[in-house]
Amino acid sequence: MADPVYRPVVVLAKTVFRALGLRFTITGDEHVPDTGGAVMALNHIGYLDFTFGGLAAHPKRRLVRFMAKKEVFDHRVSGPLMRGMKHIPVDRGGAAIESYHAAVEALRRGEIVGVFPEATISESYELKEFKTGAARMAMEAGVPLLPVVLWGSQRVYTKGHPRDLTRGTPIRIVVGEPFTPAPGSDPVEVTADLKARMAVLLDEARATYPGGPRTPDDTWWVPKALGGTAPTLEEAAVRNAERNAARAAKKARKGATGPGA
Repeated sequence: MADPVYRPVVVLAKTVFRALGLRFTITGDEHVPDTGGAVMALNHIGYLDFTFGGLAAHPKRRLVRFMAKKEVFDHRVSGPLMRGMKHIPVDRGGAAIESYHAAVEALRRGEIVGVFPEATISESYELKEFKTGAARMAMEAGVPLLPVVLWGSQRVYTKGHPRDLTRGTPIRIVVGEPFTPAPGSDPVEVTADLKARMAVLLDEARATYPGGPRTPDDTWWVPKALGGTAPTLEEAAVRNAERNAARAAKKARKGATGPGA
């Protein structure tokens, strides 16, 4: 399939990664299907996860069509690129079912569709609660789920922290074995299985990560369970709730002082 936008973007991205000195260690990429559809399910710890995660499929010369929030497609720079690469916009405001159907159709055409079951970035860098969308799409399209885990991408660019383009940052990518849910399976149970498999991969990624804190204080990206200073899942949830409440209050104030108020 011709991809006049996607493939040049991949070449450009790899050139930028080399210029930044990012060091990728990818294992398990042999598990990426040679042909046919698959739902690539990834953990979400940084803004560039979709870019890094797609590298796992490149040895098989496969391209991944990621599901991403609609706002990225509305941007004057990223929008044309996202559409040109045939990624799938997700409108969280109410038209998500259209995105779901578009993803299923892409899977049936033999595409790999990239999904973040956590939906948003995990600020604890642990696995958050998974949505069932990835499982439901795989089941409806009759394709396998392909678990993929990233580690280290939060050090480059993530929520609540400035970009860090320090040369030599390691990025670890582990691809697990694909599995196809049995017909009639419960999506909740399939999702729990997916999360359990990804938890094992995450342990492997961390145990084999070829890097550590650069200074004694550089521990913000390491989970508390591993001796770092990142918030726990519970602490991150509280922070997120507080931010959402603050945004909602700001929006309400703006509406109260708008035209006609």
